[in-house]
Amino acid sequence: MNHLYVIGVDYGTDSVRSILVNAANGNEVAAAVFYYPRWKDGRYCNSSLNQFRQHPLDYVEGLEYTIKSCLQQAGPAITANVKAISVDTTGSTPVAVDATGTPLALLPAFAENPDAMFVLWKDHTGTTEAAQINEHAKKFDINYLQFVGGIYSSEWFWAKLLHILRADKEVALATYSWVEHCDWIPFLLSGGTDAKQLKRGVCSAGHKALWSAEFNGLPPDDFFTSLDPLLKGFTDKLFTQTYTADESVGYLSAAWATKLGLTTDVVIGVGAFDAHMGAVGGQIEAYHLSKVMGTSTCDMLVVPMNEVEGKLIKGICGQVPGSVIPGMMGMEAGQSAFGDAYAWFRNILMWPLQKLLTTSAIVDNDTATKLIEETTNNIIAELSKEANLIPLEENNELALDWLNGRRTPDANQLLKGAISGLNLGTDAPRIFRAIAEATCFGAKAIVDRFNEQGVPVKGLIGIGGVAKKSPFIMQMMADVMDMPIRIHKSEQTCALGAAMFAATAAGIYSKVEEAMIAMGQGFDAEYFPDKNKVDIYRRRFLKYKALGAFVETN
Repeated sequence: MNHLYVIGVDYGTDSVRSILVNAANGNEVAAAVFYYPRWKDGRYCNSSLNQFRQHPLDYVEGLEYTIKSCLQQAGPAITANVKAISVDTTGSTPVAVDATGTPLALLPAFAENPDAMFVLWKDHTGTTEAAQINEHAKKFDINYLQFVGGIYSSEWFWAKLLHILRADKEVALATYSWVEHCDWIPFLLSGGTDAKQLKRGVCSAGHKALWSAEFNGLPPDDFFTSLDPLLKGFTDKLFTQTYTADESVGYLSAAWATKLGLTTDVVIGVGAFDAHMGAVGGQIEAYHLSKVMGTSTCDMLVVPMNEVEGKLIKGICGQVPGSVIPGMMGMEAGQSAFGDAYAWFRNILMWPLQKLLTTSAIVDNDTATKLIEETTNNIIAELSKEANLIPLEENNELALDWLNGRRTPDANQLLKGAISGLNLGTDAPRIFRAIAEATCFGAKAIVDRFNEQGVPVKGLIGIGGVAKKSPFIMQMMADVMDMPIRIHKSEQTCALGAAMFAATAAGIYSKVEEAMIAMGQGFDAEYFPDKNKVDIYRRRFLKYKALGAFVETN
């Protein structure tokens, strides 16, 4: 086993990263990152419409670049012993495909059509469709939304499909099926050519597409056809069977083996969402909420199946057997904006500098570019330092974190953020502090919902960029939650989780829990609540909920 290696591929919002690790101990041998060029240029997106699309070429080019880069770094001896590749992606990020399983944007006729591209997780163009699904579901004796928290979100599979079919007739006519990003990449690597044969992971199917064993698959065709005739027949083109991420979809195709410099003996694992594999990479434990903190948050909880029998947690993103660890109930929640909330405020502060320096006659273009880049990179760290010096008082400025709507508890993507309690003494650090606090309050609302519904949260695990880079926010999180939070050591928990699943799919480990023990990197920081602040935050949280109730009803 000491000479066996696996590759974990993690598709994030802005980039894809691959790591090549030793399957015996999880030690990282090589890593590579590829930033999506079309996405970076802002193509195919319209933030004012909440439209966020990504071209499949960004994904394909990144896949080839990062894996080849890892193999080049590792050398031929290690390359010859790569046994498996597994993939995680953002989600729900689906795309329209033809009968061969090819995304329509890879066809010449649709190469520049955003509706033929992957509809990114944070695309909210389907809010109308989500509202209609929620209302429509009330008409049926069976509650088809019961395993997704009772509320269907515009961020998910069916709302996005229906919106695309309504918005673009040409795409609708060319669409054979609808496929999640995390299911398409394994299909691509294994050389799939028939959309009907595409293996769907239980993670994406259960949390976003309304699949459930209790329904013997997806809701019936009548559920969708009576909602809109455009959906007629789609269930037949989708799937009934699903697979856990410790299983294999097949082997690396000859074409991709040649392209990457690997063999066709490499196992390709079933795909899953980044937060779910990230929770495994971050060594999740039962009843410990694993918080993947990046542009948004995805919060994962695993519980033994027999201990949640008969319990349905309202307002979360679903509870799906085997979606995180096979054999355990996987529960998902999260916030639609976390790091994105900080980036929004940063961009507001940067606007005058960007506008004035780029048109200044005093500063040359190279100097202006350098100043803007340095300031952009440093501004959140400086805001954090200053915000940390502000005394915590009950009547400080207060904010809501719903800048990209609310994911959980109780999804509503039409909600807006807010800042209250402003006065002439309010400065940038005070506003930033309020925004950071709001993201922590949003996290507390999720924990409270689990506790209220009879699934106690006994601990917190922080993973992802914000968890690693911001002691200020992590300490505030511990204070607001009145609970310690452990920060996982790995810089790439999602990719490492994918690598653990790759090792399991290849048979190196009999179950993913064994891979977690052998390949896990442990924790390198822990934040404990400051008891002098807990009571003040508790009172401020009540104000946060009151502000939220006002915004939601006005």
